[in-house]
Amino acid sequence: MESINTIISEAASQLWGWPMIVLLLGTHLYLTVRLRFPQRHILKGIRLSFTRDEGAEGDVSQFGALATSLAATIGTGNIVGVATAVALGGPGAVLWCWITGVLGIATKYSEGLLAVKYRVKTSDGTMLGGPMYALERGLGWKNMAIAFCVLTAIASFGIGNTVQSNAISMLCYETYGISGVWSGLIIALLAGLVILFGVKGIARFCSAFVPLMAVLYVIGCIVILGINSDYLWDALCLICQSAFTPEAAGGGFAGTTIMMTARYGIARGLFSNESGMGSAPIVAAAAQTKDPVRQALVSSTATFWDTVIICALTGLVLVSSILAYPDIDYSNGGALTKMAFDKIPFIGAPLLTFGIVTFAFSTILGWSYYGERAVEYLSGKRFLTTYRVTYVIAIFVGAVVQLTVVWNLADLLNGLMAIPNLVSLLALAGVVVAETRKWRIEK
Repeated sequence: MESINTIISEAASQLWGWPMIVLLLGTHLYLTVRLRFPQRHILKGIRLSFTRDEGAEGDVSQFGALATSLAATIGTGNIVGVATAVALGGPGAVLWCWITGVLGIATKYSEGLLAVKYRVKTSDGTMLGGPMYALERGLGWKNMAIAFCVLTAIASFGIGNTVQSNAISMLCYETYGISGVWSGLIIALLAGLVILFGVKGIARFCSAFVPLMAVLYVIGCIVILGINSDYLWDALCLICQSAFTPEAAGGGFAGTTIMMTARYGIARGLFSNESGMGSAPIVAAAAQTKDPVRQALVSSTATFWDTVIICALTGLVLVSSILAYPDIDYSNGGALTKMAFDKIPFIGAPLLTFGIVTFAFSTILGWSYYGERAVEYLSGKRFLTTYRVTYVIAIFVGAVVQLTVVWNLADLLNGLMAIPNLVSLLALAGVVVAETRKWRIEK
């Protein structure tokens, strides 16, 4: 296991060098400028999230598609992911994560638009779409579409599966002494029951629980920030300074380089909001909407809620806690989050447990849908049952393996999956611009 982890870690480090960072942030920035800063329409997107597009075809409502997308993104990336970014890259990683989210709104917008524009309707009435259909139908790049689906199917076992069950089992063991074997079995059983009902069952579950779990987690963060209020300004200054001069963090972060800070912040930002990865458009294509731009606006709000709000709050909680409580061991990402929430008397630990368990469980459900659509594109419905069974088994495996292996594998798979999607977004940027201007987004 040690040798495997070393190989995976080295591969992830090579992938997440400057070329990948430039490709990801460059795409975010290019689309932001090309689309004339679609971030300014975020309030319109939020309003459209709660209104129906009457007479539109689709498998789930626009809010259901958004909730499923949020379920897949608001997971351990927002809690443990930000903490590991701080532990490995220093406080400055929080700023890089946040920047990735703000600029990533434009990318998420573009993904949602292309997903609806190039989606197809099957003989049984199911809507299928995502980067693979944009690559095939928009660009004629069938081989790259196949590559994207292969990487998506594999990645679903990392970011969407083993990482999530690992986070749940670790927290349950550290907080309540529950064995990873038992927590893994329970998670796998419950997830298997929901997955059997397909996208509609997943969307119903996510629509009911995602708003509740997000609100409770945000309230918990605000309470901690109130407790750490004397350190908030210093925490904000440290985050900004150490993003470009890591030595400003001092202490246990000595030796951290700008490359390390940017790498972990951007990688965890991608893990958190998935803007540019190509996963969210797969469920956006199932939304009940007639207009690609309308769905694009709704899809873009996922990155806003996920990173601009929740990840920012998490980062402030962690850095202010490091300053307020010097006894906190900030070398361990998971432990850092737990110690910060333990500062809330009585309800801190249960609130964190509830947040991670529900966030991670909903992510497992959302990514099962992404993986299924990738498998269906590659081979039709022949292997869907096999995929579902394997996926459920992997949930248990993730609950009992070493955390570092899982996180390094997730970073590697996320980066590989993002490449063909980012290339398609750049190649089809003109289509996104034309559709946006035709719709007149201001109306």
